[in-house]
Amino acid sequence: MSLPTIEELASQLEAVSGAQKVDPDHPLQHIPDVDSLDLMEWLYGFQNSYPDIPADESLFADLDDTTTLRHVYDRILALVPAQA
Repeated sequence: MSLPTIEELASQLEAVSGAQKVDPDHPLQHIPDVDSLDLMEWLYGFQNSYPDIPADESLFADLDDTTTLRHVYDRILALVPAQA
């Protein structure tokens, strides 16, 4: 399974939200044009593209002023099933 890079995920979130720039290290709640509905839409697209990764809305369960896309990406990496 080929995993997306954090830059690819940022581009996908830009496309969904209409944000001009999603910096992976900038808190998600402080990125103009990104809101919770955008995050859920992005997650739905991620789930469809990567059905083997059990990602769900819990990725954003403790979203606060410091949560970045890099934090979310680390959570996604922790969910990746081990290769047999």
